[in-house]
Amino acid sequence: MALIYYADDEQEIREIVSAFLKNDGYQVRAFETGDLLLEAFHREPCDLVLLDLMMPGTDGMGILAALRKSSRVPIILLTAKDTDSDYYSGLTLGSDDYIVKPFKPVILLAKIHALLRRVQFEKEEKAEKTQKDLRCGNLTYSWKKREFRAGERLLPLTPTEMRFLEYLMLHFQEAVSKETLLDEVWGLGRDLESRVADETNRRLRRKLTEAQADVYVQTVWGYGFKLTEKNEGV
Repeated sequence: MALIYYADDEQEIREIVSAFLKNDGYQVRAFETGDLLLEAFHREPCDLVLLDLMMPGTDGMGILAALRKSSRVPIILLTAKDTDSDYYSGLTLGSDDYIVKPFKPVILLAKIHALLRRVQFEKEEKAEKTQKDLRCGNLTYSWKKREFRAGERLLPLTPTEMRFLEYLMLHFQEAVSKETLLDEVWGLGRDLESRVADETNRRLRRKLTEAQADVYVQTVWGYGFKLTEKNEGV
């Protein structure tokens, strides 16, 4: 069964959530700070991370950013902070979901199941592929190296940007809706988060331009995005 790391400075909540997850068959390691979780993750990566935002030491956003520098592990933020700015920041930094306290344990379980199912599906889908590199114009993606290049220039992408661009490359010259991208990249499908896709696209466009890629993420107004050749999309 999957191994879950959970950081929360409130002992009672840690114990309740941990017990609920263990009862469902998961292995759980609970930490009172995000820094302790991060240290454990570097020693032994887990399958999914649950993070509170307000903790002693490095806060949840800082731990999220640190994890995303090197890992695509699914991350769910569990927090009492329910402002739009916190929600937006969490998703933009790379969390896969954001749950506001208090929450129903069954909702948390459903989201964990969905995230782990998506990860397993992605692994199986990629195992079935021939692992032939993707190519769109001078932009290439190496499955083996997990890197994007425009010609010889390496694109410095975050894990979320990688998933975003990978999906668009798989559907080159096709218009992809924001809702589809939210589902495929973040596991979300609600209108409230559509601006997260816009922000990711903005950063991705800048990096493609800096690398002198000859493809472009075109905005399909009122719908979504399309990866296309510059002479067709600009």
